[in-house]
Amino acid sequence: QVQLVESGGGLVQPGGSLRLSCAASGSISSINEMGWHRQVPGKGRELVARITRSGSTNYAGSVKGRFTISRDNAKNTAYLQMNSLKPEDTAVYYCYTYAGGDDYWGQGTQVTVSS
Repeated sequence: QVQLVESGGGLVQPGGSLRLSCAASGSISSINEMGWHRQVPGKGRELVARITRSGSTNYAGSVKGRFTISRDNAKNTAYLQMNSLKPEDTAVYYCYTYAGGDDYWGQGTQVTVSS
């Protein structure tokens, strides 16, 4: 079992920045990939970014060049730095990880980009 606790998020003006954190606990030795999906009402979850244990990363085309994912394996924590935020980035962001063949999800954090 893996538990994920998210922090960060909130309200920011267009062009602003936010950083999300995702701290893992439990069976952390089995954790490989970590990342974030996001979801807006009425739509499915969209992969935003992911990072493997070795540091390989992938991004959605809509956030490439603006968002940066990183992780601190010693702290079992992943980070999502979001810059140049746009109103269309407004969503609930969910941290996830794959561990031991199962997927685990954080509680979600609201990101609202509005003037």
